[in-house]
Amino acid sequence: MNNDFPRIVTLLRKERGLSQKQAALELGISQALLSHYEKGIRECGLDFVVKIADYYEVSCDYLLGRTVDRSYTSDRTDDMAAEAASQSGDDVSKANALITMNKKLILNSLNIIFDILEQTNNKGISTEVSAYMMVSVYKMLRALYSANSRNPQAMFSVIPETYIGISNALQNIIEANISCLTSGKTAGNHEGISSSDAPSLSPDVISKRHPDFAPSLYNLIRDTEEKMKKLL
Repeated sequence: MNNDFPRIVTLLRKERGLSQKQAALELGISQALLSHYEKGIRECGLDFVVKIADYYEVSCDYLLGRTVDRSYTSDRTDDMAAEAASQSGDDVSKANALITMNKKLILNSLNIIFDILEQTNNKGISTEVSAYMMVSVYKMLRALYSANSRNPQAMFSVIPETYIGISNALQNIIEANISCLTSGKTAGNHEGISSSDAPSLSPDVISKRHPDFAPSLYNLIRDTEEKMKKLL
């Protein structure tokens, strides 16, 4: 199966307060077999994956660690179509398909981020997170702008030779401020977030609040972590 399945089925059982004996009985298998599944000693068949997904009312993708969205009843049709288009056709078609898909992932995810910021009721966190996003946009714009040496540089006041290092340093400082503020500590003139205002989040909460945007966020998380794991 994979390394995620044993961990997730064990977590789901414990979340419901079920013993292995009770869960095994309701699933129609022996306790010993369920124990083997939960420990990763044995692999189950696809029929059982579907059965246990129905039992815990989650998706098969969630059980296999492919998404953090438990329901995952979203409209992945558009994303899948764009991804398929990016694998076929000429280079221009591939590029356009990737742009469409990634634009949706990023914009939908940002909608969720800024909604969470509103929930914090903290000016400092909102200011710093927004500043971090702005620097990211600035850096990418300058990278694209610089692709053509004939583009007039008067649009920017920081010279090309130094903007990368300075913008990276600025982002590092902003990220340090965000870390302080989200830990409840003061950063500059801003007070940290109070425990009462710290957002209570989970995949289920995000999915319920943002049924149209959540799938994009989960895909962004999955794609980003896949790239991160390749660096380990």
